[in-house]
Amino acid sequence: MTDDLDIRSARSLSLDERANLFNAAYEGYLVPFHLDTQQLQSMDEAFDLDLGASRVAFRDGEPIGLGNLGVRGEDAWIGGVGVVPAARRKGIGEALMRELHEQARGRGVRRVWLEVIVENTGAFALYEKLCYRTVRDVEVWALPLSVSERSQAEDASAEDAHARIRELRPGREPWQRADETLTHYADALGLVTGAGAAVYRLSGGNVQLIQLAGEVEPVLRALRVLGPVSVLNVPEDDPSAPALRSLGATVVVRQHEMLLELEH
Repeated sequence: MTDDLDIRSARSLSLDERANLFNAAYEGYLVPFHLDTQQLQSMDEAFDLDLGASRVAFRDGEPIGLGNLGVRGEDAWIGGVGVVPAARRKGIGEALMRELHEQARGRGVRRVWLEVIVENTGAFALYEKLCYRTVRDVEVWALPLSVSERSQAEDASAEDAHARIRELRPGREPWQRADETLTHYADALGLVTGAGAAVYRLSGGNVQLIQLAGEVEPVLRALRVLGPVSVLNVPEDDPSAPALRSLGATVVVRQHEMLLELEH
């Protein structure tokens, strides 16, 4: 049912058209999701999405699906694959994924990463069919505002806080919070204590926590005074998880982080 598909570079659409397709392709998704053009452009930049490698599926001249590919050296990341509701369950998602793999292979990529929501069993089965394996489970956390907190954390530059994090962190950061992502955030801020550090951003009264390591509870207490805190894809066995839980944070989404090792 994919013989009549025309799969092209994402550059074949304008930014507005890509945003509209993204929103249509994620209609009815497990987690409500909507992007405007500014958010999509920011995502392109922060996550190193390669528009030449990313794909759009057309049928009868109309875009009906998309697949985003981020590329960093020998690593790539699936930054969203979606199909409009009327065209789902017809093999288009699989066709897009296979095209992304070919684009990655042609760019010298050896490892392709993605995350899939635990409850999204259909997508998980597709990724297993395509030979992805689960590396670890990761969690999206939300920590509510608390203006009464007290902490010994001190402001620092993002560079100084990040240097401290590199000394303290226990393992690899997921794509959306990786060091390469951090380099794109000119507005990043830092907090440090004697035994911990965090790098974060402020947006609309909310705190986007990018990286943290070490003794994190004092840092989290200081951050939540600034606004509600969110942090993407914390490994479930990360030392920060118990601190988040003890402060009343909740897990919003659980995901499998998966890896495909490409053959060349």
